[in-house]
Amino acid sequence: MDLSLRFKAHIVTLLVLVALLLAWQLAVGGRGSVVKMDPEYAKLMGANATQGKSAMPGPLEVGTKLWQLLSDPFYDRGPNDKGIGIQLAYSVARVSLGYLLAALVAIPLGFLIGMSPLMNRALDPFIQVLKPISPLAWMPLALYTIKDSSLSAIFVIFICSLWPMLINTAFGVSTVRKDWINVAKTLELSPGRTARSVILPAAAPTILTGMRISIGIAWLVIVAAEMLVGGTGIGYFVWNEWNNLSITNVINSILLIGLVGMILDQLMGRIQRAVSYAE
Repeated sequence: MDLSLRFKAHIVTLLVLVALLLAWQLAVGGRGSVVKMDPEYAKLMGANATQGKSAMPGPLEVGTKLWQLLSDPFYDRGPNDKGIGIQLAYSVARVSLGYLLAALVAIPLGFLIGMSPLMNRALDPFIQVLKPISPLAWMPLALYTIKDSSLSAIFVIFICSLWPMLINTAFGVSTVRKDWINVAKTLELSPGRTARSVILPAAAPTILTGMRISIGIAWLVIVAAEMLVGGTGIGYFVWNEWNNLSITNVINSILLIGLVGMILDQLMGRIQRAVSYAE
């Protein structure tokens, strides 16, 4: 990317951020943001029940609380009082394990489907039936059979990560140029060597696209899964802070969820670009 264009993009990003923060501050602190709350709810929130004060925290309050969370992110004071760093680490670990398990299943199976028209037709009905099912719909069954909340969350991540990788792998393998495969047959390469030496390099960008989609979906689903199973993780942290009526911490959790999701996506994007440039 041109350096001047990149610099201009950063300036526009900064201006948009400042505008959003100012609009947020005006919305919660200005006269137009007056909120009339139920007195009992306002008492729980620690807010004034009369007109003139918004229940929503402003950016300065959120930023101050965020600094406090990040100043000691790995403290552990018991089951229901862990630092934000520990909670994020639990979530990232679950996503990583479920995602890797899905890759170990989806990529070889995608090669099989992409290379074999027979297996493509035979397995397509199962894929079309199972793919639209919400991953969270599997949670009650997972909890009943596995009887472990953490492993159940990993299973849900496995399910939601499976389909984009499987479908993209099968598509990438099936669209490899037939000339290259015919050359491999002429050279009498084994199917395994053909898959490794010819098909994999050609299909790699499409496979990585599916993997990038999967990591985004996995991070999205883990928050909802942890809200259901409880215990640890950023999803549980959000739900626990809501139960404590700490809207500031809920907002900070949302910001950190988005930041970690962006980092995971950017990592996969860098790998995808590296593979594309290598070709």
